[in-house]
Amino acid sequence: MEKFRTVALFGSYLEDFLDTLPAKIHDKVLQSIAALEYLDMIPSSILKHITGTKGLYELRVELGTDAVRVFCFFDMGRIIVLINGFRKKTQKTPRKEIDRALKLMKEYYESKK
Repeated sequence: MEKFRTVALFGSYLEDFLDTLPAKIHDKVLQSIAALEYLDMIPSSILKHITGTKGLYELRVELGTDAVRVFCFFDMGRIIVLINGFRKKTQKTPRKEIDRALKLMKEYYESKK
């Protein structure tokens, strides 16, 4: 199977978060991450741009009533950098979660200099 993108992690934020999830939703998150690599066209139901940000996206994973979001962004077009995640409990993505993701995204770019 051909990969269309490469997935990279920044820090251990996402791994630490995934360790807190029940097995079934954890596995579904990993399947969704694999979809980012292998799907040529990623549906907006899976990957959605965060309005009001420059280049920040959320990977949307749902299983029953459980909703998980993983923040990510593109680097050099074909690399998706996964930064952190959270369990969604409200309709809107909490501003503090977006701010944390933006801070991590900034740290990532500063570490590349």
